[in-house]
Amino acid sequence: MTFDALSGVLLIPALSAGLLAALPGYRLTARLNVLAAFLSFATAVSLFVVEPTSGPYLLVDDLNKVFIVLTTFVGFTTAVFSANYIGHEIEIGRLTPTYVRFYHAMYQVLMFAMNLALVANNIGLMWVAIELATLTTVLMVGIYRTHEALEAAWKYFILGSVGIALALFGTILIYMAAKPVIGEGVSAMVWTVLVMHAAKFDPALLNVAFVFLLLGYGTKVGLAPLHAWLPDAHAEGPTPISAVLSGLLLNVALYALLRFKMLLALNPAAIAPGPLMVTMGLISCVFAAFMLYKRRDIKRMFAYSSIEHMGIIVFAFGMGGPLANFAGLLHMTMHSLTKSAIFFAVGHIAQVKGTQKIADMGGLTVTHPVLGWGLVLGVVAIAGLPPLGIFMSEFLVVSSTFAREPWLVLILVFGILVGLGGMFLRLNGIVFGEPVGPSAKAEASYVPMFAHLAIVAMAGVYLPPALVTGFQNVARLLG
Repeated sequence: MTFDALSGVLLIPALSAGLLAALPGYRLTARLNVLAAFLSFATAVSLFVVEPTSGPYLLVDDLNKVFIVLTTFVGFTTAVFSANYIGHEIEIGRLTPTYVRFYHAMYQVLMFAMNLALVANNIGLMWVAIELATLTTVLMVGIYRTHEALEAAWKYFILGSVGIALALFGTILIYMAAKPVIGEGVSAMVWTVLVMHAAKFDPALLNVAFVFLLLGYGTKVGLAPLHAWLPDAHAEGPTPISAVLSGLLLNVALYALLRFKMLLALNPAAIAPGPLMVTMGLISCVFAAFMLYKRRDIKRMFAYSSIEHMGIIVFAFGMGGPLANFAGLLHMTMHSLTKSAIFFAVGHIAQVKGTQKIADMGGLTVTHPVLGWGLVLGVVAIAGLPPLGIFMSEFLVVSSTFAREPWLVLILVFGILVGLGGMFLRLNGIVFGEPVGPSAKAEASYVPMFAHLAIVAMAGVYLPPALVTGFQNVARLLG
């Protein structure tokens, strides 16, 4: 039972990828993709019932349980959305059956890579898994084979490779710091062994290692000024991949960063990682908020919104402490659910309007009221207005910061308010006023979008005690 629970989150997507690569027929593979994603989610939830025994390569603890369940849940709902979305892409000729078979197989490879990164107990294996996830998304971003899509994929590959190379160098430095204490071999890369001896590591090596890790994995998180790949990848790739990128892959890189932050915190002579994370978080939040005003492509606009919110999350974890860490976890969860719901809406809008240009999308509440008001609700949620979940998490971030560093609150709130203004300025032109542009019929299901928004709405007024207790335990673990 315990072995099945841990191996299931890896074996299900891995075996499904091979099966989906071999099977022809869109309808069958779309349904199998949804089934595989659901089974991965169910298996992930079972980790809360029986916790598997950790080994030198795989680990399950309170921290990665949160990430695994969130990843598999959004992976499942995105697969449901994708089934309708990709069907429309076939009808209009943007994708061929061969590319669709490749798409479904790569979707499960991506889920496998992200799950492996989250359960890896070996820091080298975690790096390999994140690199696999990067290469998989590079291939999926360029799947339309247009000039713009291939350019975006190439840009993502180059910048992602630079980031992952920096992260590799940081990982090697961690190994070099551990080797004199633990000895050569695999043990010097096992997370559970590293944390037991971290206080004895050379602090100078740890300091340099964290700088490289922050820059390397920070590129994957999408922190400014390392963010340049993210808007292009969102704009040119299939919308389900945009939802996975914003809702999941950024979190996986953040998870890796948090692991190494915990390691440094155990060495009293090493630098405090918090100020570096706070600085990059604030830069990302304020920079992305201003960039929202210049966007003309709806997917690029929400890509910059992701950069803004990842900045807030990294800022919260950089501040540290039980309340700020709790707020960071809650904000990460709410952002994943809300942003993926928004990209579901954007996918529908791009298909009914035949464009991603904001200027050609006016009057959605008139032509497609369910879709238009769904987008309004999503933007209200991501902007942090009460009583939705992101308001609660942002309130906790601001209040915990105000109690310790009041001046930082001014910068943070300034970024949040600037972002709110930019988001609503663009929203007004999209959903209200006279209808603009073509108006095809929307045939896809809205269930995934509204399921996410319902959870976010509920979280703003009520959090289950079990969830609060779990987040509090993880917040204490993060220090």
